[in-house]
Amino acid sequence: MLSEPRSGRLAAWGNALLAGNVSPDDAVIAIVGEDAVHRVEGLPGETAPVGLTLALGRLRTLGVRGLRVALPAPGHPLGLSGPPEFNKRALEAEEAVVCHGAGYGLVPEVYEAGPDGDVHVEVVWHCLPVREAPPADVPSLGEAERELAEALRDATAVLSRLDLAGSGPVAEAAIDAYRARAERGREVLAPGYPPRAVRVLELAQRVGLLVSLAEENGPGGAVSSAEMAARAQALRPVERTGRRALVAAYNSMVEERESR
Repeated sequence: MLSEPRSGRLAAWGNALLAGNVSPDDAVIAIVGEDAVHRVEGLPGETAPVGLTLALGRLRTLGVRGLRVALPAPGHPLGLSGPPEFNKRALEAEEAVVCHGAGYGLVPEVYEAGPDGDVHVEVVWHCLPVREAPPADVPSLGEAERELAEALRDATAVLSRLDLAGSGPVAEAAIDAYRARAERGREVLAPGYPPRAVRVLELAQRVGLLVSLAEENGPGGAVSSAEMAARAQALRPVERTGRRALVAAYNSMVEERESR
């Protein structure tokens, strides 16, 4: 959860473009990021994959007024509305973008291409029909912020109890990466997002850091399989809260616009 999901970049900058806050070129550059290229496959009216600029323009003409993020996990269809085929693809990818205003959704498929030493990443977004219905289990920004405060306390308590408070080179590297991300702060969301969304996203990323430390920084004090299972169980609701908050932050521009 430390890295920004591709669905988050597509939704954030796609929403900024739809709102007229950024140019198509700036939006595409931000969405692609460090990847080599993004294409959209299955877009209505197109027989072959097309570039993001054409795809975002076509979605607008199809009636799309906003883009929402879904970050589902097994047993938790966060941000999804169906049908089952789209939900299955989104769950496999662990992320998706759901269009608001027209029944389409986008699921990324990531490829690595090129020779050793010069590998680059290409992304194909598969455009599929979705059910136009309220997304599953997405809180408001206010709800997400309140839940995150409690989740931070819970995550810190779990880390301390399991002797995973953040020691060793792996933990230090994770903390350094988080601090560098935090310093960039307001770059993580596109122009037009409310300040509260930026704050919620930053808090959600902090929760993600703590969960990552617990999951990846060795067994710590959890020396038995039973203790390791207890650690995973204790962190599961914390991780879920962090994902819910990420989705709330990315979706906030659409929710704010629709509430006016």
